[in-house]
Amino acid sequence: MTAPLIRPARPEDEGDLARLDRETWSHLFAVMPRPEPGEPFFRETCGPDAHLVAEHDGRPVGYIRLGHPTPLKSNEHVQQIRGLAVAEEARGRGVGRALVRAAVAEARRRGARRITLRVLGHNTPARALYASEGFVVEGVLPEELHLDGAYVDDVLMGRPLV
Repeated sequence: MTAPLIRPARPEDEGDLARLDRETWSHLFAVMPRPEPGEPFFRETCGPDAHLVAEHDGRPVGYIRLGHPTPLKSNEHVQQIRGLAVAEEARGRGVGRALVRAAVAEARRRGARRITLRVLGHNTPARALYASEGFVVEGVLPEELHLDGAYVDDVLMGRPLV
């Protein structure tokens, strides 16, 4: 697989991204219930402008979602990675890394001073990817979530952009 094209999401990506979300869903990283067929991917608070898409051979193979961690004016200077998914056939080929790098660049473009994320403690592949891209653990909420019959840590990671 050649390097994916990373581009802003478009409204017409709705169906492909909804399918990707359903196909990649797992308790390894998801805190929300499995998306249902026909459930919209874009929402009023999280539309195409909040997403970057990895495209290969004209087809979305991944996405990353960016947004503010809270609606507070006092932390407008922070962008947060609020979701990342890579199609099974594209994993291990640099797609996730390209999306994280693109999200960091986009956060800078938006004027952010910091970028943060939350990742489940047992998601070691994602934690390793984020650490390799300069994110550090800034806090751990032990057993914060109960998923698939087990208590799971919520790990807070971040990095400066200036």
